[in-house]
Amino acid sequence: MANTPRDPAQIRRGGVTMAEVGRLAGVSQVTVSRALSSPDKVSPETLQRIRQAIAQTGFVPNAVAGALASNRSNLIGALVPSVTNVVYASMLHAFSEIMWQHGYQIMLSETGFDPEREEKAVATHLSRRPDAMLLTGIHHSAGSRRMLVNAGIPVVEVWDMSDTPIDCCVGFSHAAAGEAAAAFAVKAGYVRAATITAGDERAMRRQLAFARHFERLTGQRVQRVDFSVSATLGLGRDGLQRLLTDGLPKGAVIFCSSDQFAQGVLIEAGARGLKVPQDVAVIGFGDQEFAAMTEPGLTSLRIDRQVLGQVAANALIDRFRSGAVGQAVHDIGFEIVRRQSA
Repeated sequence: MANTPRDPAQIRRGGVTMAEVGRLAGVSQVTVSRALSSPDKVSPETLQRIRQAIAQTGFVPNAVAGALASNRSNLIGALVPSVTNVVYASMLHAFSEIMWQHGYQIMLSETGFDPEREEKAVATHLSRRPDAMLLTGIHHSAGSRRMLVNAGIPVVEVWDMSDTPIDCCVGFSHAAAGEAAAAFAVKAGYVRAATITAGDERAMRRQLAFARHFERLTGQRVQRVDFSVSATLGLGRDGLQRLLTDGLPKGAVIFCSSDQFAQGVLIEAGARGLKVPQDVAVIGFGDQEFAAMTEPGLTSLRIDRQVLGQVAANALIDRFRSGAVGQAVHDIGFEIVRRQSA
């Protein structure tokens, strides 16, 4: 005999069904369901009895069934390249604090910098019926964009800007950041430069903009070391080694795609007895908490990660309230924080 599909409300949650909660509270299963999805439609006395029954039994409501009935899950899907990188973690903390205050929980996935992995994560998150999605970056696979557009939910893309976001975006221009770093270096008196860049499309855009602008201002070719993976201290040290092997001139400035690379360069320079910034100068990206504590202090391009997370959260809250996209592009800008390394 074929199995008969069961009512989601009857599926046991922690050994207790919604019907059993109703019997304990002296109400119907329908009333329990209404109390969970629309408590304002149930009398305070009845609602109190149902809540007491839930507390006594340990019943956990079926959130998926509830989302199907109410068209709300109170979940926000969030996709970031790395959950351990403080750059993304601090932004997510600011984002989740505001979403939590409005009754939402964050469902998080790590995607690396792989569009195919991101596409699979998008499909998995959408199957859980989130009320909105946060994505890192503006470049996604055709499949990801198609699923997100068809889902019909608010989407905020962070850490970048586009004139044609899926819904809205919060970030800054990576090309402008690279050009600003080059202009800063030239104004500071550096006539030779190099870059150390991670395998991240946004980092590569900064590198390209830096190199083109520096070469345009000075007429000098910019040396480069590119890695296909994320930044680490060890790769920063390796990057300086490669540049020196390739003839990095004394007094050159190195623009690193992250503060991790830059710190690695400082460590390797110290190990080789090189003086910073006299023998080699260093500019990082991200202005992480340790940047001011390195020896010497690290000059870095700063993005206000807390503001980024807050603006992204508020953009979604505004979208929920109005039902339409207001401001589609939010530019939070950047600044160069100068310390002793350059």
